[in-house]
Amino acid sequence: MFTGIVKELGNVRRISGLGGIYKLSLEAKDIVSALNIGDSVSVNGVCLTLTAKDRHILDFDVMGETFKRTNFSKLKIGESINLEPALRAGDPLGGHFVTGHIDCAGKVREVRRAGDNYSIEITFPVKYKKLVVEKGSISLDGISLTVGSVGDGSAIVHIIPHTLKATTLGSRHPGDEVNIEFDIIGKYIIGSG
Repeated sequence: MFTGIVKELGNVRRISGLGGIYKLSLEAKDIVSALNIGDSVSVNGVCLTLTAKDRHILDFDVMGETFKRTNFSKLKIGESINLEPALRAGDPLGGHFVTGHIDCAGKVREVRRAGDNYSIEITFPVKYKKLVVEKGSISLDGISLTVGSVGDGSAIVHIIPHTLKATTLGSRHPGDEVNIEFDIIGKYIIGSG
């Protein structure tokens, strides 16, 4: 379980595929010392298990299905990625409950900037529309955000300057894919009806 509060921007060092399993190596600085082999880490919102670490390098095994359903297939060497270690008992919950189980990859439709005001409109399959509510929570690439408005298969999120600097959102452009996890509470409510 995660909070959607990114702790560090890491960089993609290596991606290799073998059968149905990919190897993903990332460079990180701040969170490495607190992690142990077997720990869960949110990588652009995807819950991955740490399989090896060496100084500033973190290694993960990634299922082929995960590559297909997320924006991992679009990752490039050197690209920045959002990192968050798993929530531990007693940690503050600054965002919302994020599982790291991606519902779909969405696309950035529009980026709007006016001074310090910044918003991104994302699109997603219309079948998920019922899981998005105005003023509700959504996770984009592992970042806990509040939905500003909802369209038919789209949502607009407004982003504060700190979030732009501390995450990958400031480098997103129209056409870019983002990993979307809809609010787990909404999923349970819809699923129980």
